[in-house]
Amino acid sequence: MKNSIFFNRILLLCVVSLFFNCKNEPKDDTPWINLFDGETLNGWNQKGGIAKYTVRDGAIVGSTVHDTPNTFLTSDKMYGDFILELDYKVDSSMNSGIQIRSNSFPNYRDGRVHGYQVEIDPSDRAWSGGIYDESRRGWLNPLDGNPAAQKAFKQNDWNHYRIEAIGDTLKTWINDVPAAYLIDGKTGSGFICLQVHEIHADKKEGTEIIWKNVKILTDSLAKYSRKSPIQPINTKNQLTIDEKKKGWKLLWDGETTDGWRGAKLDKFPETGWKIEDGTLSVLASGGGESTAGGDIVTNELYADFELTVDFKLTPGANSGIKYYVDTELNKGDGSSIGLEYQILDDALHPDAKLGNHDGSRTVSSLYDLIQADTNKPIHPIGEWNTAYIISKDNHVEHWLNDVKVLEYERNSEEYLKLVSESKYEKWPNFGALEKGQILLQDHGDLVSFKNVKIRPINTINE
Repeated sequence: MKNSIFFNRILLLCVVSLFFNCKNEPKDDTPWINLFDGETLNGWNQKGGIAKYTVRDGAIVGSTVHDTPNTFLTSDKMYGDFILELDYKVDSSMNSGIQIRSNSFPNYRDGRVHGYQVEIDPSDRAWSGGIYDESRRGWLNPLDGNPAAQKAFKQNDWNHYRIEAIGDTLKTWINDVPAAYLIDGKTGSGFICLQVHEIHADKKEGTEIIWKNVKILTDSLAKYSRKSPIQPINTKNQLTIDEKKKGWKLLWDGETTDGWRGAKLDKFPETGWKIEDGTLSVLASGGGESTAGGDIVTNELYADFELTVDFKLTPGANSGIKYYVDTELNKGDGSSIGLEYQILDDALHPDAKLGNHDGSRTVSSLYDLIQADTNKPIHPIGEWNTAYIISKDNHVEHWLNDVKVLEYERNSEEYLKLVSESKYEKWPNFGALEKGQILLQDHGDLVSFKNVKIRPINTINE
């Protein structure tokens, strides 16, 4: 009888203790939204390859298939700033990733998915949680300098990711260990994808990666964002690791005027240009061509090259990026002479409706000669755009925001005819230089530049 009373008291104490512990336990009021309902693939669509996605035991299962490119299970909704958490388990022989702020456009590599990818890497390299730029720039934030994160991955077991994308800052955690910390302003919004990587013929088909507990937070992000002890990688005016490997060079260091001078000066202009917070800006001065600080040019000359420049327009602004420039050609008024990648507010600047060839003075066109594709993907005024120019063996291409908008052959009969019908007709051998300077134009309007990079091409070894 005594034993029965004693055990009943112990049981009562346990129940009371459990009640008070539960009552005192803080409630998670984080306004998470489930991206996966645990039963169907509603809210998702498939892009890229034909790998298989199914639902099993409350989880999404991706299975590899031979003879297909990378496959992406993609959220129907687009997301800008968010915090994402999920669990995954991956076969040790696979590579995969979580795409964030990613996109697919018909005029970009036939709709290929591109954008930030949080790596899933069970290989000995162990870069799970690192950030890769899928189908664009390659590795942005590898984990070779973060051994704690490399060791945090659990082989053949469930792993947990936390991914924060707020403004230009991306942060990741793997199993609560800080992994990546990236500051990069390339893309501000896009969809989320679960990737099944392509496999080679010698790999086993049907290998699986499994995801569950996929949830996102889009409200009150400042309240729920976590601090990371990692030193951030800032890509602004810096070369990525893949760019370094491929021979790219910074054409502007983001801080000084080193490597540049006024097109009609022996030094950098004292007025008309401003360097602030890693941005180089030509200042507004009334819209005149090279009447304030004047154009600036590189000290070095370039033959075949790849060039990339981020630019930002203000309303009604006009500027340009010139190449194969010879500053000795025009010592008088106006801009120095060279082939020009036009920078313009097409909607507000009158130059958009002028030119000796229809549309040839619109943004990303070969100024006064060739109109850019009218379906070009221009970002709104006040946002950054990326110009890319490649010139190799007289074949030249203009790209805007990763999409090719025109191409031509320097010195071809067609090109020479266009020149003869343009404002450049009076300049002998216009655009025919073997080597020339790169120029950023002062056209009297506020326009900003950053991430100015060049890769000289050695045609003998290419």
